[in-house]
Amino acid sequence: MARGNLLEGNLYRTILRLSLPIMVNNFIQTLYNLVDSLWLGRVGSDELAAVSFVWPINSLFIAVGMGLSIAGISLMSQHLGADEREEANRYATQLTAVAVLSGVVFGLIGSALSEPFVRLMGAQGDMMEYSAAYLHIQFLDTPFMFFYYIFNAIMNAQGNTLTPTLISGVSALMNMVLDPLFIFVFHMDVEGAALATVLSKVTMALAGAYVLWRNHGVISLDFHHFRFDKERISRCMKVALPSIIGQSGSSFGFIVLNSFIVSYGTATMAAFGMVNKIFDLVNQPFSSVAGSLTAIVGQNIGANNLQRAKEAFFKVSRIVLIGGSFVALFLFFFRYPLIDFFLPTKDEPETIRQALEFLQIMAWSAPLMGMFFTFQGLFQGSGHTKYSMAMEVGRLWGMRLPMILLFKTFTDIGSLGVWISMTSSNFLICVFAFLMYRYGKWQQPALHHKK
Repeated sequence: MARGNLLEGNLYRTILRLSLPIMVNNFIQTLYNLVDSLWLGRVGSDELAAVSFVWPINSLFIAVGMGLSIAGISLMSQHLGADEREEANRYATQLTAVAVLSGVVFGLIGSALSEPFVRLMGAQGDMMEYSAAYLHIQFLDTPFMFFYYIFNAIMNAQGNTLTPTLISGVSALMNMVLDPLFIFVFHMDVEGAALATVLSKVTMALAGAYVLWRNHGVISLDFHHFRFDKERISRCMKVALPSIIGQSGSSFGFIVLNSFIVSYGTATMAAFGMVNKIFDLVNQPFSSVAGSLTAIVGQNIGANNLQRAKEAFFKVSRIVLIGGSFVALFLFFFRYPLIDFFLPTKDEPETIRQALEFLQIMAWSAPLMGMFFTFQGLFQGSGHTKYSMAMEVGRLWGMRLPMILLFKTFTDIGSLGVWISMTSSNFLICVFAFLMYRYGKWQQPALHHKK
């Protein structure tokens, strides 16, 4: 049934059916850090800035899990589109084993080296202490998150976006309860926020394992007489590696970006983190609608139906451009109450001023980010992840960071140069992605099926 729903019928209805659960799921994932920030914002600016400061380091490591997940959706959806269910099952099993093993290795490395990472980024004093403490605990959830990424890929590839959403919802509610308990009742501050998140995500992964163990859905895992398959792992890595490089390059770019931002002071870092949290929230509908493209494009390319894949891209583009324009207006005209809600501490006037300035400029990136996600979904679903890699790396390393360095070196406008650079790079990368779409070879099959 999942196969037919993606290969035929009204595309708007299909996009809506897939994207609504993804939207809720992404919103729930955003809630983890957002809830941490909301509670820690009531403790102090240093604690709040620490959570934003370490985010790129954690993202640098989990890029491997995300890359494997993207490869999983692309490979499994294309095999399902070609009516090769057993092959999809084999890829699901191989990816699960690789993901869990990688998660254990990277989790141990990240947790052990948390303090050196933070020092290398330039953190000092309380910022260094809070950041290292948060990161050390946060890395403990890495193997569980890697597994959950593959579980999510298995569900999405077959058109089931509802089950991961229900599991994530329960996990997020658990985090909301544990956060104030650990932060304020047990007086654990940033360590408490990190521990609450880890426990919630472990629960989420165990629930996903239970669903797969009960064999619900089109794709199932089979570890009887399991051994690593070099050929299939090689095909997985062919698709996953560009995504891993792209996301790792992006995460490392954000590490460098944070090093620039923290040089302007704690107020700038806190403002940057808070506005990013708001943008993470309002971007969820667009990334979710665009996320539905991955499975739709994958299955239709697997079924040799390129025209329907293109039609889905056009319809998603229309949705995110119109919706993003309304969001941009909302963020611009309601920036004062938004900042007041997310940063209620009135004794931080400089943080509030910079957050308002940043939000006023970044508001106009909303439709641009919608198109960024849409191009990513198209390229990843077709298996041409090298194009999404170019977008990830190019936006930061080729555009944003050089612009920030130029503003910092040759002007005296301070943090305003950072905000202008971020908005400009979002526009330029969309132009670049359109050229890749128009003149690229993403339409050609990146994978060869058995049939």
